Amino acid sequence: MAESITLSPPEHDKIGVIHCGVTREGFVSVAGETCDIADGDTVRINRVKITVTRKGAEYTFTKES
Repeated sequence: MAESITLSPPEHDKIGVIHCGVTREGFVSVAGETCDIADGDTVRINRVKITVTRKGAEYTFTKES
């Protein structure tokens, strides 16, 4: 089963020991890696197997099992 959290800027939390955060609108950080994400897009952080999906001001971080 996949673990997930939903955040809005400027929030942060953890999935297990992996830090996930939304620094500002359109900018996320996962385990020290940062990237821009547009509304409606999905990005994958391969190193930690976490996918980030943005829907407006909601950013959902999902760790693959």
